[in-house]
Amino acid sequence: MRHITESYDWRVTDVLEDDPGFDARELRVVKAVADAGSITGAALALGYSQPAVSQQLKRLEQRLGVAVVERVGRSVRLTDAGRVLARHAPAVTTALDAAAGELAELRGLRAARVRLVAFPSASPTIVPRLLADLALRHPGISLTYVEAEPPEAVEAVREDRTDIALTFSYPGDRDDPHGSSARGLSVTTVGADELLAVLPAGHPAATAGALDVAVLAGEDWIAGCPRCRGHLLELCGRAGFAPRIAFETDNFVAVEGLVAQGIGVATLPRMAVESFPQLPGVAIVPLPAGEQRRIHTVTARGADRVPAVRATLDALARLISGGADERPAAASRDGAGPTPPPRPTKL
Repeated sequence: MRHITESYDWRVTDVLEDDPGFDARELRVVKAVADAGSITGAALALGYSQPAVSQQLKRLEQRLGVAVVERVGRSVRLTDAGRVLARHAPAVTTALDAAAGELAELRGLRAARVRLVAFPSASPTIVPRLLADLALRHPGISLTYVEAEPPEAVEAVREDRTDIALTFSYPGDRDDPHGSSARGLSVTTVGADELLAVLPAGHPAATAGALDVAVLAGEDWIAGCPRCRGHLLELCGRAGFAPRIAFETDNFVAVEGLVAQGIGVATLPRMAVESFPQLPGVAIVPLPAGEQRRIHTVTARGADRVPAVRATLDALARLISGGADERPAAASRDGAGPTPPPRPTKL
């Protein structure tokens, strides 16, 4: 705690020698204005009134002696000074959240909030189990949840709009959001989700023990989300053909509906398949071992020092890997790529 306080004092008072009482809430306001592009939007994001946001900005400018925002028509934008504050805001507020979290841990995590963003197929599978797990083990943690695809989820961590992003990636993905776009963040692999072939029930390969994708070379295909679509092209390319994509949809229920009507064939992650009852007329067939996507958690560096975030990360790793009480693997190499998945512990 002393180290964090001294570090915070150094960051702020070294630049603002006449302002030892610099308020972290003002940093959050400046960052919110930068994100929203308006005082009204910042007030909405923070849960403040518009006059309250304006007053905080005015007090901050009076104390700094420089303008933080400037009006451009009906909107506002940050000045150079405002952009400096917005750029440093996540580091400072994360350190303060960590300090507050450690104090909360001493009080038994009686009141804490964690923001989670996760991909769509996690919504009906992982997220409900996570909520139940936290309610049982850490009833003081309040979880908020927003659904987003991996690139948007990683960006939400970078912009301090979420504490944890639950994401996925495919081997060989040229647009993997856990590469350069995650530089400076912590990326941890917590498990894997195998891919399955989705075929009409009467298809000749519907009873195969493990499907060789090459036998589907002549079929029409239904492609999923952009990342899944890219992996489909890579998967079929390794099998020696380019898939003839007839339909594209991000809705995995719609994928099964189209397959059930004999419109085409598809692949889906097991997590998506298990998130709703299998439709009549559909057969689910395993692909060869190793065809899977990896599941990751993404956070700001040091966010795992906040006890509520740490507890949520532990719960996600336990639920996804199947371990009894296993923590996520070591933190990332600053965006250089995910760490290997932890070895599951059998119950």
